[in-house]
Amino acid sequence: QVQLVESGGGSVQAGGSLRLSCAASGIIFSAFNMAWYRQAPGKQRELVARITSGSSTNYADFVKGRFTISRDNAKKMVTLQMSSLGPEDTGVYYCTAFRTNQYWGQGTQVTVSS
Repeated sequence: QVQLVESGGGSVQAGGSLRLSCAASGIIFSAFNMAWYRQAPGKQRELVARITSGSSTNYADFVKGRFTISRDNAKKMVTLQMSSLGPEDTGVYYCTAFRTNQYWGQGTQVTVSS
């Protein structure tokens, strides 16, 4: 059974930082590409950052220079370090693992107040 469990969300003031983590089980983690998506209220889910199985990364333009995605294959975890947060970063953040199949976590809420 595949499980992706996000943690680290919460409430923070604008300009603050948060670190999200996603623990994976039930997959050969090192073989999967990983990504973080987010969904703000009333909006579609959007890609935030992606890291391939080979650790190549790419980011949405709106987070470049502020967020960093990384992975630890030994721990089967992917993290998203977020800094300089603004109210526009508020939403539910989802971890996803994809290769031929795609799996999603349940999401973790991030709320940034001005």
